[in-house]
Amino acid sequence: MSFIADFHIHSKYSRATSRDMEIPNLDKAAQIKGIDLVGTGDFTHPFWRAHLKKFLSPVEEGIYRYKRTFFILTSEVSSIFYRNGKLRKIHIVIFAPDFEVAEKVSEKLGKFGDLYSDGRPTLKLDARDLVRIVLDVSDRCLIVPAHVWTPWFSLFGANSGFDSVEECFEDMTDYIYALETGLSSDPAMNWQISSLDRFTLISNSDAHSPHNLAREANVFSRKVNYSEIREILMNKDRSLFLYTLEFFPQEGKYHWDGHRKCGVSLSPDEAIKNKNICPKCKDKLTIGVMHRVRDLADREENFIPPSAIPFKRVVPLREIIAEALNEGVDSRSVVETYMRVVNHYKGEINVLLNIPIRDLSGFIPQRVVEGIERVREGKVKIRCGYDGVYGKVSIFDEKKGDKQLSLF
Repeated sequence: MSFIADFHIHSKYSRATSRDMEIPNLDKAAQIKGIDLVGTGDFTHPFWRAHLKKFLSPVEEGIYRYKRTFFILTSEVSSIFYRNGKLRKIHIVIFAPDFEVAEKVSEKLGKFGDLYSDGRPTLKLDARDLVRIVLDVSDRCLIVPAHVWTPWFSLFGANSGFDSVEECFEDMTDYIYALETGLSSDPAMNWQISSLDRFTLISNSDAHSPHNLAREANVFSRKVNYSEIREILMNKDRSLFLYTLEFFPQEGKYHWDGHRKCGVSLSPDEAIKNKNICPKCKDKLTIGVMHRVRDLADREENFIPPSAIPFKRVVPLREIIAEALNEGVDSRSVVETYMRVVNHYKGEINVLLNIPIRDLSGFIPQRVVEGIERVREGKVKIRCGYDGVYGKVSIFDEKKGDKQLSLF
């Protein structure tokens, strides 16, 4: 039986985050989604750390539990610094093996920013120095650059990032073992850059509300503890790390280039043709993930490295039900149908990926079954996200000649 983990989420102490992001609610959401392990997020925030200590009980090395859900200590920080005359803004996820280490890391990082102000604190600290400081506390910590392609706050971001992992982390690069792809990119896009082959690619929800838990996740072949997770990510262990679950990256809010104020969304080719200028107001476009990958790629699309860990694309079940019933995702009929289905089949991910279509028919409205089957086959139409605007997956309105995307 597989073991599903979502390492990167946020607490109620992060900005623009639901007040429902507390451990009891995360346990309920994890059961609805059908996942086993959740990153705590935000362990650097003193109030959230106290909340975690109140609710979590240790069960084995580096793994904690609340009722039916396992948890691992993680936290995202924002490093803002100048390097070579340019302002850099990099988000980084830190994994800690226990509360003692988490507290010591927090104490060290508190010298560079106000840990009370945000669950994801802003630190005036070079990313390279952050790695050194964290590993000086414990070499069992893991440091993973977050959503590495988003324009504003990431390793490869068009506006404040670098062109390589080595350029960012310099002599500490050897201690970076994994990269988080983010919602606007998937592993296939990263496979176009050969220098990334040695890194393990992970995918997480970056959830700000319980219902977004596990919109992206990592699937292992069995239950794993902290040391095993660390070894898997260090060595890209394909025998234990089976695949990642991915958004259709076009649905991410920075996939294409664009200008939200003017409602302009452009493919990389169109943006280049317009010299990266908004055709309406003549301001600069926000350069999206697809454009940035294209700039750094040294391989053709569809190249698959021999060591690659596979992935599967999914669309949230509530979105499938909503479109099938022609209702809003928060409507009573959609929520009732969703809860009936996930309770019967023991989790959303099980419904999306594992239950045979023939076994879904009869219990679920047939149009919903058809929607699930279409997503599994990649028969969807997508309007690409841009400049902070999420894209839109459409399942039932394909027209002749529309491009259909295939699952990996």
